[in-house]
Amino acid sequence: MDNRLTLLLGGARSGKSTYAEQWAQQYGGKVLFVATAQAFDDEMRERIDAHRASRPAHWTTLEAPQNTGDYIRAGWADHDTAVVDCMTLLASNAMLALPDDATQEAVTGAVVAEAENLLAAFRQTGGQWLVVSNEVGMGVVPPTRMGRFYRDALGRANQVLASAADEVLLFVAGLPWQLK
Repeated sequence: MDNRLTLLLGGARSGKSTYAEQWAQQYGGKVLFVATAQAFDDEMRERIDAHRASRPAHWTTLEAPQNTGDYIRAGWADHDTAVVDCMTLLASNAMLALPDDATQEAVTGAVVAEAENLLAAFRQTGGQWLVVSNEVGMGVVPPTRMGRFYRDALGRANQVLASAADEVLLFVAGLPWQLK
């Protein structure tokens, strides 16, 4: 299996995670599923539990809400496919780790550093990687300062990942459009 990085972009419930999981089930071999979500409330715990239950039992799940590239390098072993779900929550986690008065530069720096750490891990481990992320730049301008910081930082991180990716797919209503 050749080394290949695929970025899957789309809005909420656009089908990107489903596609990544189906692809990994069909072609992935030994899969490392990398979850970036954190359960801050009961509803999110239920979502995480449902996602865990839906994944194949033979996949390895790695929960890595920050410094995700480091965790992947440490847990890669003999895996040949990584599904990173998702950059969207990884960006949120990086941002929430900063002080409330963080600047746009600090937020963007922290989020882009996570994306660059993922790319460094990909280059070191190889294999097939599918990275899921939300496309957040197509909607309205967020009404809050931190909302705008988040949108801008994730947009920059998506650009970094897309530039390095071998393939970029945009999902709308469950349908993939090949961008690269």
